[in-house]
Amino acid sequence: MLKTATVQCEAESAQGLIIGKAPIVRCLYEGGDIMPLWNELMARVSADTSDAAAFLDLSTILHTLGHAEKAALAQTAALDIRRNFQIRNGQGTGQRILVFVTAGDFMANTPIEFLLEDSDANILLHYVDCATTDLSNVPSHDVAFVAIGESTANRPVLEKLHRLLTGWPRPIMNNAPLRIAGLTRDGVSRAFADEPSILAPPTVGLSRETLAKLAATELAPGSVLAGSNYPIIVRPVGTHAGQSMEKISNAAELAGYLAGRSEAEYYVSPFIDYSGQDGKFRKQRIAFIDGKAFASHLAVSDHWMVHYLSAGMAKYADRRAEEAAWMQDFDCDFAVRHTQAFAALHRRLGLDYFAIDCAELPDGRLLLFEADIAMIVHSMDSDVTFPYKKHAMRKLFAAFEDALQRRIEPMISAA
Repeated sequence: MLKTATVQCEAESAQGLIIGKAPIVRCLYEGGDIMPLWNELMARVSADTSDAAAFLDLSTILHTLGHAEKAALAQTAALDIRRNFQIRNGQGTGQRILVFVTAGDFMANTPIEFLLEDSDANILLHYVDCATTDLSNVPSHDVAFVAIGESTANRPVLEKLHRLLTGWPRPIMNNAPLRIAGLTRDGVSRAFADEPSILAPPTVGLSRETLAKLAATELAPGSVLAGSNYPIIVRPVGTHAGQSMEKISNAAELAGYLAGRSEAEYYVSPFIDYSGQDGKFRKQRIAFIDGKAFASHLAVSDHWMVHYLSAGMAKYADRRAEEAAWMQDFDCDFAVRHTQAFAALHRRLGLDYFAIDCAELPDGRLLLFEADIAMIVHSMDSDVTFPYKKHAMRKLFAAFEDALQRRIEPMISAA
């Protein structure tokens, strides 16, 4: 598949046709050999230094392998040449979807390539930044989608896009850049502070200087985080996937944490023990499409910081059985229990598409860890080890495609 895609890209690289994230990440995720593709892409940029598509695919490989600095250089080289790129899925006979994105790693934008991997859609990536002054050069499209996720770096880009998209003449999903910008950890916490069906732990942004005063016992946790005491959760602003996040049990631990960090700003929240009766921790990822919830995954872990890859889901059959049952019964069980919470999420966030990481508390409330539009929702897990996942993910992906199509149909009727 990668070989065929590469041949197509070589023939049409002048038009910005790229392989894109989905096939590349899938190859690496499944343990495939990426070197043939890497060598072909390197040969292309060696022969033609204006081959922006090859540079962008090289950047994707480097990001996937964890070489962030080299990936950023390759991405910059691509974007210095052009700002429009195309991913042709399947036969390429489906929707033409204009996707507003910005430079960054995989957490910078909605990974829409995974949502549309099995479709015939043409994904038209249009890169914008703070210097973008107009959108007159966007390609012809049927529907648009705002994919730029919340981050400190992306806030000015989202603010600029808010102005540029005012009065946009074509149908568009997630045309709410300022709402996306509001999905900060402290912003989400405030949004649900008075929602009885959801516990979004109070979260505050603190400077390094303030944390140093906590570490020196000049301040107590309750003075900056009302009603709270140790243990607390501390993480640098702008980090994801548990990067540099730690549970701090006392001032001495906080001092040790700061000694190993250099960031200027941090998020602090109380630690909530959400373990079940068996002592294990469970975290669910759920995607919302036009207000309807769809199961993405359930991870069961012995550790409070739950990540799917490190939770041992592939290792433990009982954990997979639990996830399989959760996915199969999601609409008539979990979604029913949390109907009020799901309605509040859709109403208060006001976005056509977003995802959350959450857990279920013993008192019935939904414990909300995070809400964002850039969470990775995919179907790359082994069919042998996770045979139950395909049905649930196909349902989610079909709903996303249908949501785009529903926005196109009125335009077709009007024409």
